[in-house]
Amino acid sequence: MRILVVEDDPQLLQLLTEGFREHGIEVVTASTFQEGRERAFMGGYAVIVLDIMLPGGSGVELCTRLRNGGVSTPVIMLTARDTVDDKVTGLASGADDYLVKPFAFRELHARVQALARRPVGLLPSVFTLEDLEVDLRTRKVKRAGAEVALTTKEFELLDLFIRNAGAVVDRAAITAHVWDDNHDPFTNALEVLVRRLRRKIDDDYDLKLIHTVRGAGYRLGT
Repeated sequence: MRILVVEDDPQLLQLLTEGFREHGIEVVTASTFQEGRERAFMGGYAVIVLDIMLPGGSGVELCTRLRNGGVSTPVIMLTARDTVDDKVTGLASGADDYLVKPFAFRELHARVQALARRPVGLLPSVFTLEDLEVDLRTRKVKRAGAEVALTTKEFELLDLFIRNAGAVVDRAAITAHVWDDNHDPFTNALEVLVRRLRRKIDDDYDLKLIHTVRGAGYRLGT
């Protein structure tokens, strides 16, 4: 599992990074609003851990921008503020959970694990983008009303793109989501899989929905 931790306190950031890595979780870090925004929009995270007070802006504003930008990755906010109004503001911005400092790391770890296991049922059962329609429960896919038959791996790739719609999904995230630990990262299997999905989703249509972001990964959007 890969998560993003946005926290400006260097000591706390180090403790969180070391703690998550001890549990086998890959951690990407950011310490400012701008860094957090750039890395969050890169996509490919199971969960974003977001401090509410950041240099250059607030975690609430950042969460709002992510949601408005189509990023659906679960967000847990960290803050020293514990009033009801503060919690309501954080959750209203699109956060999925809220943890007040100081906290026990094992509680944060448990909450991150719970958010990462969030079932598809909490997402819209049917995802639509222009004329693409995907039923996440039945795994039925249609483009312009025509049914599209996908293999298991093709659908898993599309599912990952949907969960990060509007954001860039990098190679590491695709590999972790679609293949197991035995996957050889030096093969071209990833590019072949993306090409197969594009052939079925995009090739016959003027409007392309799967975009290559040079040097970064792929993005589902218009």
